[in-house]
Amino acid sequence: MRSRSVSALVLTATLDVPAPPAKVTADWQREVTLHLALVPGDVEALPLARTRARWPELRHCVQAMSDWTRSLGLPPLADCELALMACRGARYHHDGAQYGGAAFANLFLSEDRGLDLHFPLTGQRIPLTRGTAVVFDTGQPHAVIQRGSTGFDAAHFAPRHDCTQLFLTWELPIENAGVAQSLQIQFDTDSAAARQLKEEQVRENGEPGSVCPASGRWCGPDSN
Repeated sequence: MRSRSVSALVLTATLDVPAPPAKVTADWQREVTLHLALVPGDVEALPLARTRARWPELRHCVQAMSDWTRSLGLPPLADCELALMACRGARYHHDGAQYGGAAFANLFLSEDRGLDLHFPLTGQRIPLTRGTAVVFDTGQPHAVIQRGSTGFDAAHFAPRHDCTQLFLTWELPIENAGVAQSLQIQFDTDSAAARQLKEEQVRENGEPGSVCPASGRWCGPDSN
């Protein structure tokens, strides 16, 4: 196990990507409603192969993201794992316990639903519109919240509101020189502690870090 810092940097851009056709958005909605039973705050995967088959222009979205990340000096996205995800908002969380060796590169495909991607420790709020692209450290706490709100509230994502966001996500290897340099990651920051660990985790003040799902504040040792 290797220790490293958690980057506070978020790389972002708005890319020119095509809008998904109505038949694809309708398929997404059926999948979200009938199969995922997506509830407010959850983030779940959708079948990517079916979307690719029904929307050949998806390749233009992938190409636009590839061109942008390549301009940042990041590794080719073709070499990274890709998934299609859906969320009805997202509670504050970090993904360092599962994806500590990666950064996320996300491209949002939905229209503006009045939602922001919020990084509470840095104060950054990124309006989510079609073509919003971000790269960030998986250990950085984040959430998708209603624009103008101060935190995550499930009541903001009631079924009557059209607030589902679809996005593509890639896992970039954090030890890749381009990723580490772009996000200013420092390695071997606590080698003694890392040698004692059997699984990935984000540590705050020497303890496993837990994030309050409503506010995004660190709340002490992870109770999970």
